Amino acid sequence: MSKYKCVIFDCDGVLVDSEIIANTVMVDMANELGANLTLDYAIKTFKGASMQFCMDHIAHRIPQRLPNDFLPRFRQRSFEAFEKNIQPIEGVAEVLENLQMPFCVASSGPENKIRLNLELTGLLPHFEDNIFSCFTIRKWKPDPAVFLWAAETMGFKPEECVVIEDSISGVNAAKNGGFDVFGFTKHDVNNELEGNATLTFNDMSEVLELIH
Repeated sequence: MSKYKCVIFDCDGVLVDSEIIANTVMVDMANELGANLTLDYAIKTFKGASMQFCMDHIAHRIPQRLPNDFLPRFRQRSFEAFEKNIQPIEGVAEVLENLQMPFCVASSGPENKIRLNLELTGLLPHFEDNIFSCFTIRKWKPDPAVFLWAAETMGFKPEECVVIEDSISGVNAAKNGGFDVFGFTKHDVNNELEGNATLTFNDMSEVLELIH
């Protein structure tokens, strides 16, 4: 019998393969302003970071002020790119179909982005109304607030939940809230998760066995 009663999934990089798509848009927009970023640099620097951190970072690399409409334009262009290219993380649909306990998603992204990407990848029916966004409470990882909110709403204590994360900020947020956290390392480009997460795994098909 599992020690856990609830699973809290991150979204980007755990449920949907969105990191490269979003970072490609970010790099294109930043470079149009003279930032001279590479996609590899962006993935290593921005993975798991808040949008404000990304915008501040770009602002320091360009010769002019960051345009006031940068964020809404990024949302529009990234949503268009998601609609063309987004895919679920390999194996995650089977995990969700066979998971024998309550689960939810808690993400740094805005709720409309979470819903869009889950809908485009066919995963939205698994989550219904169990979607928790940092934007709703205005607190971002590594603050544990979104995970604490998700656990409380789902009806469980932190020690009864396990968080599935792929970024160091997400792992730290879970640990800061008293959660066990499993680190998904398939795209861990900075090799940050092993030794920080409760345990790490490289293939989503391993999750059911690890939880049970």
